[in-house]
Amino acid sequence: MDLLTRLRAQPLPFAALLGIELLSAEPEKIVAEMTVRPEFCTRPAVLHGGAIMAFADTLGALATIANLKDGASTTTIESKTNFIGAATVGSRVVGETTPVHRGGRTMVWQTRVTTIEGKLVAIVMQTQLLL
Repeated sequence: MDLLTRLRAQPLPFAALLGIELLSAEPEKIVAEMTVRPEFCTRPAVLHGGAIMAFADTLGALATIANLKDGASTTTIESKTNFIGAATVGSRVVGETTPVHRGGRTMVWQTRVTTIEGKLVAIVMQTQLLL
C-alpha cells in the first residue's frame, strides 16, 4: 500500500469533520486542501484561527506518522501559529507540511497554509513527540 493510501486510511474523525482532503504524501512533504465552511468562520466570514491550527496540526501529525517506525505513535507537544492573511468563506485553503527536524524522539514540522490562489494565510510550526 502506498503512503497516500495508508494515510487516507487513518481513522481521523476530526479531520473528516473538517473535510481535509489529502492530495499527496511523501515522507518529506504532505499536501492537503480544505474548504472554508461557514461553521469554521469568525466575523467577517473568514476562517477561524482554531480551524487553521487544527488543519495544520492534522497535517503535521500525518507527516510524523509517515515517518514513524512500525508500532510507534505520536502526539503534538507544541504548536505555534503566525496568522498572516484571511481565507474567506467558500474558498479553499492548501496546507503544505515539510520537515524542520526528524529525530528519534521528536519531529518538527512547518505547515504553510495558503489560499488556492497562493496567498499566505498562516505559518505553523509544531513539535511531535514520538511514542
